[in-house]
Amino acid sequence: MAKRDYYEVLGVDKNATEDQIKKAYRTIAIKYHPDRNPGNKEAEEKFKEAAEAYDVLHDPQKRQQYDQFGFEGPGMGSGFGGFGGASMNMDDIFSMFGDIFGGHAGGFGGFGGSRGPQKHRGSDLRLKVKLSLEEIAHGVTKKFKVRKDITCSHCHGSGAEAGSTNEQCPTCHGSGVITHTTQSIFGMMQTQGVCPTCGGEGTVIKNKCHECGGSGIVKGEEVVEIKIPAGVAEGMIVNVPGKGNAGRHKGINGDIQVFIEEEPNDTFIRDDNDLIYNLLLDFPTAALGGEVEIPTIEGNKLKVKMEPGTQPGKTMRLRGKGLPAVQGYGRGNGDLVVNVSVYVPKTLSKEEKAAIEEFRQSDNFKGDAATKQSIFQKFKNYFN
Repeated sequence: MAKRDYYEVLGVDKNATEDQIKKAYRTIAIKYHPDRNPGNKEAEEKFKEAAEAYDVLHDPQKRQQYDQFGFEGPGMGSGFGGFGGASMNMDDIFSMFGDIFGGHAGGFGGFGGSRGPQKHRGSDLRLKVKLSLEEIAHGVTKKFKVRKDITCSHCHGSGAEAGSTNEQCPTCHGSGVITHTTQSIFGMMQTQGVCPTCGGEGTVIKNKCHECGGSGIVKGEEVVEIKIPAGVAEGMIVNVPGKGNAGRHKGINGDIQVFIEEEPNDTFIRDDNDLIYNLLLDFPTAALGGEVEIPTIEGNKLKVKMEPGTQPGKTMRLRGKGLPAVQGYGRGNGDLVVNVSVYVPKTLSKEEKAAIEEFRQSDNFKGDAATKQSIFQKFKNYFN
């Protein structure tokens, strides 16, 4: 993907002051901060993009070179400020822009605190669930037996044998991060990364648990109860926080993402929150009028009065008898739309044929001139 102009990324013009640039970056950083968007890769990329733009535009020398040469300027191959796309990581950003977040490297206003020893987060799981239209209408709770990483019962997630104590990491000396100093076109640059020895925890296990090998997690099963709200639709995802894989060393559990699939229904056709029902009306009721019963998704039937002379193709709308809007995506219920067709029998008895022949002679069964003209015009338009 082509890089965007740094001014465009931060939403400022080319004459923006340093304070305006700083304020714009802080707004974007808060919005896309990883603590607010766990597991969201798109938010992470926007966070990095904004950090790269700020790294250039808040520094007068770098900004001047960018204004003059753009992305083709000196140092663009490896990126400004030691970034450069794939090589940039969150720890680089947190270490270099701690002032943006109120003096804490990586935290602001309660989001994350200092970038010291970190907790591991378990990965997310994905499930598919097929729902009937009735389940969608009312909401449903489903139970699943899920194979996943669970906390080791022997060490209770610590990863250490009973009585064993953790030691300070000899590589990072308990900080969870290591600092790299590199020479760039702009001078000596310092960046921080997660310690490879302790994985950012700041401690190492002296005597590892024999059950989990020191990870604090083992493979297991768990029965998970998942509540599906009413009104969901095919392709929607219901997120269940904290029910995914367990995190290493008493870390944070991942989530379960439930993908919704919808089973076809023999009675209704779904159109967003509306339900469509095709009513096949007998000829006497269409001609003479009368009451008919219309099924609903609730399981009961509604009595509806049909007027004499009801024509095929007539549509009726029963307000609020459709599906509910899913939480956060609208309000109220859709409608039940009834499409009327008239049933014409394929076989007739001798007496029925005689009766219809008698009806044929009646002007009422021939249609008036206006009706005939309307039908003729439809056919004419079709063939033209």
